[in-house]
Amino acid sequence: MSYIDGFVIAVPTANRQKFIEHARQLDPVFIELGALRVIEGWGDDVPDGKLTDFRRAVQATADETVAFSWVEWPDKATRDAAMKKMMEDPRMQPSHPDHPPMPFDGKRMIFGGFVPVVEVKA
Repeated sequence: MSYIDGFVIAVPTANRQKFIEHARQLDPVFIELGALRVIEGWGDDVPDGKLTDFRRAVQATADETVAFSWVEWPDKATRDAAMKKMMEDPRMQPSHPDHPPMPFDGKRMIFGGFVPVVEVKA
């Protein structure tokens, strides 16, 4: 069964295009290292909740949009091996000349790995 890494990020709304460019440059590395697909979603209908919500989870301000992203892997072993390689890959290092600057505050990103327990397809 597959394995999913999920990410929720607060991105300055003015940085939307920079976010897309950042993803287009770095997301192919996930694929190269074995990911099946990468999805980058830009918040479109992200309502405020009464107790909690996506915006509060990442402390998004009025001038930020919530991005929701995930990486689908064939299995956890592939993901774990890829993450190790990614940390060693010079292209993923902010000091690398081709590494685009992060267009968001990475300290407020929330992320985690998930084992799918139900999958329904059309």
